[in-house]
Amino acid sequence: MKLYGKYFMIHFKSTMEYKTSFLLSCIGQFLVSFNVFLGVYFMFQRFSKVEGFTYNEVLLCFGITLMEFSLAESFARGFDMFPNIVNKGEFDRIMVRPRNEILQVLGSRIEFSRIGRILQAVVMFVYGFTVSDVHWNVQKIAAVLFMLIGGTVVFGGIFLIYASICFFTLEGLEFMNIFTDGAREYGKYPVCIYGKRILQLSTFVIPYALIQYYPLLYLLDRGKSYYILLPLIACLFIIPCLLLWKLGVRHYKSCGS
Repeated sequence: MKLYGKYFMIHFKSTMEYKTSFLLSCIGQFLVSFNVFLGVYFMFQRFSKVEGFTYNEVLLCFGITLMEFSLAESFARGFDMFPNIVNKGEFDRIMVRPRNEILQVLGSRIEFSRIGRILQAVVMFVYGFTVSDVHWNVQKIAAVLFMLIGGTVVFGGIFLIYASICFFTLEGLEFMNIFTDGAREYGKYPVCIYGKRILQLSTFVIPYALIQYYPLLYLLDRGKSYYILLPLIACLFIIPCLLLWKLGVRHYKSCGS
């Protein structure tokens, strides 16, 4: 963690060298997310409910999902840029250093401009928090924290899978965006609205539902009490992601510079 802290400060100081650019990037990220919010708003101007969920409940769901994704993207951006690291032969240098490869890749890129997107998520969540009919207590606040932790780990794991595949393909596969940016987009609504099969896939294969749909049911007093723990169980998803990474490292062959 001490080494990652040094990486963090290096990126932070570098970003602050261009304060105007950083500010404009944050504003851009905020406005992009705001456009998605407008899409939700206009749809609910026509339909009062979607599969039994009101506008305020959907806004609460979308705010949490967007925060999960934005946190993961901010700190796991190095995995998203991993094809460049492999193509330029920079992973050779990473491997000869006496430090964990994952830590070095994480520290290679930290996106502070995602603060704008996180701010947008916070605004939507706070609004949904105040206008929803949720009766908040310590357990439900803990459920939200567990959702943020589990969601950050799950999205980080997907970025790790994307990077691991690059060991075999040398190029990033665009279809993985379905599980990252795509998940952020369709995560603005509860997963159940997409049908039974998607809900099963999101429960037992890639655990989106464990960090979004089931805890949301608990917050709305529609689910069982053990749903509060499902986001923490979703953190186990990182295990196969790490195994795939280790497999990729063992099969890595330098492509030169």
